[in-house]
Amino acid sequence: MNRLSPITDDDATEEQRAVREAIIATRGPRMVGPDGALVGPFNAMVASPTIGRRFAELGAAVRSDSSLPDDLLELAICTTGAHWRSEFEWWAHRRLGVEAGLDPEELDEIAAGRTPDFESSARRAVHELTVELLTTQRVSGPTWDASAAHLDQGQLVDLVTTIGYYCLISSVLNTFEVPLPDGIEPVWE
Repeated sequence: MNRLSPITDDDATEEQRAVREAIIATRGPRMVGPDGALVGPFNAMVASPTIGRRFAELGAAVRSDSSLPDDLLELAICTTGAHWRSEFEWWAHRRLGVEAGLDPEELDEIAAGRTPDFESSARRAVHELTVELLTTQRVSGPTWDASAAHLDQGQLVDLVTTIGYYCLISSVLNTFEVPLPDGIEPVWE
């Protein structure tokens, strides 16, 4: 059950409507749910339009303007979503990860809290950095070195920013109990 009331175009203030329209313009009309409110974390962004506008802009930059290859971007997002056990986040990005070339079985291992036996050393390094940062709030020298062997400095900044952004997204989704779309079964209890 969503703890936030749905904000439709009819219910929105002028400022909320502007944020809503900007999200729809960059993400598409699929972001509008059956009740007329935005789905996922986007209704929360509309509820607090001053922060929500900036929140949405950062999300668009992280998703669309990242220097990370799509598979590594989605791997970091899925690993973060699994860490948070964020159902909506996992549902939204697991399929994007598969579309980006990630192995569905490896993603299932991540959802189960296990480390996959990655064939790609770049994917292994990104997963290890993400898990280490999320669990220890630090990145050790060896983990950094493994990631730096595959990513340049800009990509490393994009990776850490992606992890932080999706921690924020996951906390919003979990706190406000944003539901999965109808007919989608949760991964975690």
